[in-house]
Amino acid sequence: MSFGRRFAFATIASAALLLGFCGVAQAQDCVPGAPGLGDAYYPTYGNGGYNVSHYDLDVAYDPATDRLDGDASVRATATESLCSFDLDLVGLDVRRVEVDGKRARWSRSGQELIITPKRPLQKGRRFEVEVRYGGVPVEFVLPGFGIRTGFMATPDGATVAGQPEVAASWFPVNDHPLDKASYSFAVTVPDGYEVVANGFLRGRDHRGHRTTWEWEASEPMASYLATIDIGSWDVHQWQTASGLPVYDTVDSAITGGLRAVIDSSLARQGEILTLLSDAFGPYPFSTTGGIVDNQDDLFFALETQTRPVYSKYFWLDQNGNPVNGDSVVVHELAHQWFGDDVALARWQDIWLNEGFATYAEWLWAEHEFGVTPAEIFQEIYDAIPADSPLWTVVIGDPGVDLLFDGAVYVRGAMTLQALRNEVGDDAFWAIIRGWASSKSRGNGTTPEFIALAERVSGQQLDDLFTAWLFTPAKPALSPALSMSRVTGERHAATWLQDVQRRLSQGRY
Repeated sequence: MSFGRRFAFATIASAALLLGFCGVAQAQDCVPGAPGLGDAYYPTYGNGGYNVSHYDLDVAYDPATDRLDGDASVRATATESLCSFDLDLVGLDVRRVEVDGKRARWSRSGQELIITPKRPLQKGRRFEVEVRYGGVPVEFVLPGFGIRTGFMATPDGATVAGQPEVAASWFPVNDHPLDKASYSFAVTVPDGYEVVANGFLRGRDHRGHRTTWEWEASEPMASYLATIDIGSWDVHQWQTASGLPVYDTVDSAITGGLRAVIDSSLARQGEILTLLSDAFGPYPFSTTGGIVDNQDDLFFALETQTRPVYSKYFWLDQNGNPVNGDSVVVHELAHQWFGDDVALARWQDIWLNEGFATYAEWLWAEHEFGVTPAEIFQEIYDAIPADSPLWTVVIGDPGVDLLFDGAVYVRGAMTLQALRNEVGDDAFWAIIRGWASSKSRGNGTTPEFIALAERVSGQQLDDLFTAWLFTPAKPALSPALSMSRVTGERHAATWLQDVQRRLSQGRY
């Protein structure tokens, strides 16, 4: 698609030059922005030629009709001289587009909203594009599981959560983690509905029979992490012992024993963050909390920045009985470091998100039960035979269909423990904290992580990472990794059974 538009523009410009049209020299100096950022898994996601600094999203949602109407203002800076540029938008109708307050031409091609301003945007120029749009948001499917994600209508409102596809279904966006931005949300809903989103609640404006909820997320955020959740919420605002503001919302329809175990887990967020901060470094954001909906077909949790979205099923066993769900809160809060603050630069490196968050669960198991990550590692290694599908997934490049396969989580955490066993505790924690601090508010790749690990440890680690990330077979344990039978097997086996249950039900 990029080639076709560039060819068409060049043809027009050449014809204009032959005819002696004025201004053609300026037009020849600009290019159309690329319709994607070149991600191998999602090549049309994101867009080239500019960086977004802020999204100001003013949306109205009617749960009775599932209709969303929006006015999005996108502030950005051109990184090339642009004749045109793209935003990602799926399914919704566009009514009007302006660039710096002037009407702009636009067209659609798949998920691309192609915008042509009246005058080219010179490299380095700051500009603002406003898009007015509306319709019924489309939903997506979680790769490998077939369960719905995105902007999901619920019986009492809507839940917005998905990975990697969600943002383009409800606002025009540069939809790739490489382009982080801050966000303002003004969400208008009928009386009787409440709204929770990322960041801080800045105000509410009630007019007639509708209320506008104003939220502000000022810290850079990847687009798939933006959420607005509409329903009837029981809100609990509090502070951790360190003074971090917490905003928890639980669907008011969740009661009884299930509500008790959910509240218990959310109440431990301060304790969890203390543990994770000791391991990874300071918590990277200015607030935290959780969103737990009563939605019957929400089967996953997502690390929506500062306020993860959770399925209620993490606190229910297969027979529908309430169970402890602390580990999923640990998992999603760990993502605030690894996945949110340090975001992916390419989707094939998803293990950098899920392996780290799963390893955090092992740290919590050590905190709670005294079983070490090394013991859990050994228990899993011994329990899963060499012919298991877990060992056939190349987690360093799993492909779109296996992006959220259980191997990415479990084998990802095992990779970290293999690294820890190889380089020792001092070097390992220097690597982990160095990764969190050096990539804070940015993005990272697997080769960059490997390079850091080798630089900090002073060791050549190609064989280790090749075996654990890029070989579709059960790695052999070197003498450094081999362990005698361990204590704490019961707790390790319990963790393994729990994670296998969650994976089988698509609850990661």
